[in-house]
Amino acid sequence: MNINFELYRVFYFVSKAGSISNAAKELYISQPAVSQAIKQLEEKLGGQLFFRTSKGIILTAEGEVLYKYIEQAYSFITTAEQKFAEMQNLLSGEIRIGASDTLCRYFLIPHLEKFHRDFPEIRIQVTNRTTAEIISQLKLGKVDLGIVNLPLETENQLVIKESGVIQDCFVAGPNYKFLADTEIALADLARYPLLLLDKGTVTRRYIDRFAAGYGITLLPEVELGSIDLLVEFAKIGLGISFVIKDYLATELAEQTLYEIKLREPISPRKIGIVTLKDVPLSAVAKKFIEILET
Repeated sequence: MNINFELYRVFYFVSKAGSISNAAKELYISQPAVSQAIKQLEEKLGGQLFFRTSKGIILTAEGEVLYKYIEQAYSFITTAEQKFAEMQNLLSGEIRIGASDTLCRYFLIPHLEKFHRDFPEIRIQVTNRTTAEIISQLKLGKVDLGIVNLPLETENQLVIKESGVIQDCFVAGPNYKFLADTEIALADLARYPLLLLDKGTVTRRYIDRFAAGYGITLLPEVELGSIDLLVEFAKIGLGISFVIKDYLATELAEQTLYEIKLREPISPRKIGIVTLKDVPLSAVAKKFIEILET
């Protein structure tokens, strides 16, 4: 049975108000329009919904049953509208973010702190993965946005916004402090034990391409899954790590690590906010991205 919901809406207001005239006032339509809507609904349902008395109109037995269900439905719709408005006004909802351990710790946390302070009712879910895994999670709808190191391979499905600049560098512990005294050619540095991220990570591809541009193939002594581990391994003298300089201010200041400066300058990279092109962002996600970009 295909019945226009507006007819049920008029029925609900008439039942609730107890009169055609009062319902018309609440609905901001004429009394004849209300009467006509009730007549149409009765015809479609095949039965009478109201009967007149000296005190006004009263629901029939069938009308009483219908009203109980329509009242519940209208309540659900009203609640749904309220919840929708709350989400639009950032009074409820959630955001699901994918980010690497390093970006989460050094880039994301300050923004999360501000967002949570401003919108405490929003649930925050953070998934730590590699860039490739974050993109996969994004495509599967398991995260709303990803925070990744750029550059990325071009994909038509993705929208990438740049947010923040990072500078890579080589660092070493006290055992290799002598290398920090002057600039060194990459070809010479490659002869020392290198500690790099696993193949397949954006950062590893970046340094491999950088080296290849000078005809050099980097053969690391150790490959690790996180920059934090690269930092710790460098500190204890296991080799020279390729890391993000911006996140090592304390270690460099305290001289537990030393920057190894190359003759060939390493260009800065950017942090990217990644979303899906054809999937509309929620109000929560839009606001969080706005905070990331400030």
